[in-house]
Amino acid sequence: MSLIPPASRTVRITTGSGRTSMRALPEETPVAIVYNGTTQAVMMASPADLEDFAVGFALSDHAITKLEQISDLEIVPQPQGIEARLWLDDERTEAMEARRRHMAGPVGCGLCGIDSLSEALHPIVPVSGSTVRFTTRDIHRAPAELRDLQPLHDETHAAHAAGFYRPGEGVVLAREDVGRHNAFDKLLGALVRSGADGATGAFVVTARISVDLVQKCAVGGVPVMISVSSPTAHAVRLAETAGITLVHAGRDGRNDIFTHPDRIEPGAETHVA
Repeated sequence: MSLIPPASRTVRITTGSGRTSMRALPEETPVAIVYNGTTQAVMMASPADLEDFAVGFALSDHAITKLEQISDLEIVPQPQGIEARLWLDDERTEAMEARRRHMAGPVGCGLCGIDSLSEALHPIVPVSGSTVRFTTRDIHRAPAELRDLQPLHDETHAAHAAGFYRPGEGVVLAREDVGRHNAFDKLLGALVRSGADGATGAFVVTARISVDLVQKCAVGGVPVMISVSSPTAHAVRLAETAGITLVHAGRDGRNDIFTHPDRIEPGAETHVA
């Protein structure tokens, strides 16, 4: 019987001085996302929080627009990997079948299941109506709290993380993965499965903000994204259109706000880019 592997494994290494030692490394496993018995994509991912991953991927992939459109979900280990099997309701099944008729095939990173330039930059619903506000203290607190919620990174020093931060509460959800896109999808799935309102907080990530992460942020209805790394120029343009506030929380205490600065209360170290 196939079992889900652990998220990390210990291997023997030889140091530069010739000594032998043991070191923990993150596991990387093929995970197939399967809609109604048909494989949509195969991702290399950390084998943990796979239910969250499947839901978050389906949302990012626009296979579903809400959790209730999944009638069943099961994680099935296989000899060569893991299948995340989702069964969709009739409406989404029909939509996916129509979509497949126009697809050449899925790809394996970032923007999955697309076959055209126009679909890579599909229109997104702007995030609006949120009244949440953040202080400069929140901007610094969010990455620091996320750093304390990364057991896989602590063990291996080789994993990304994404968290959901609420002012006054801190990071209330966090997920890790060897891939930053996967970590974000896991967090998105966890957010939706928990019933939390994305409009009440911010996503905080340990990696560069790219276009696809802005798209995922919009899918979750989350108005603010905080990162320890700068965004790409295209991500900034998309966030401006999508009504999303992008913030780079610098280690030197400086906050660079790239879009929609009205959600961040000014502080001495804040800079509007």
